[in-house]
Amino acid sequence: MNQQEAMPAPRVPLNLQIEFKKNYARQSESGNLFNISLTGAFLKADAALLLPKDKITLYFEVSGRKRKIQARIVWKNGAGAGICFQPFNSRDVQIVDDLIYFIESSRENRRAVLNTIFKKVS
Repeated sequence: MNQQEAMPAPRVPLNLQIEFKKNYARQSESGNLFNISLTGAFLKADAALLLPKDKITLYFEVSGRKRKIQARIVWKNGAGAGICFQPFNSRDVQIVDDLIYFIESSRENRRAVLNTIFKKVS
């Protein structure tokens, strides 16, 4: 086990619909990413499709831009699988970082709107 798998990065909750494809498959499948970090995420999908050590490509859209990143299945249960991102270069790491930033900034904007509403109501 390498150090990246032994020490997971802090997780950010999300629910993002994605498409994924095993590297040797022709057809893509759909799923949802939950609890993302710079090192990995939880992929909620048909667990029968996923096996530990399978390499997959994730396809998703953020702010109108289509993205893809490589990952590997680390473990699975009845609901889906834990995945470890397999970045090829710093651009791949930046894609995940941008996604996390997008999620967190969306939450900040919602909090600001709610705070404004609560101030007007009180």
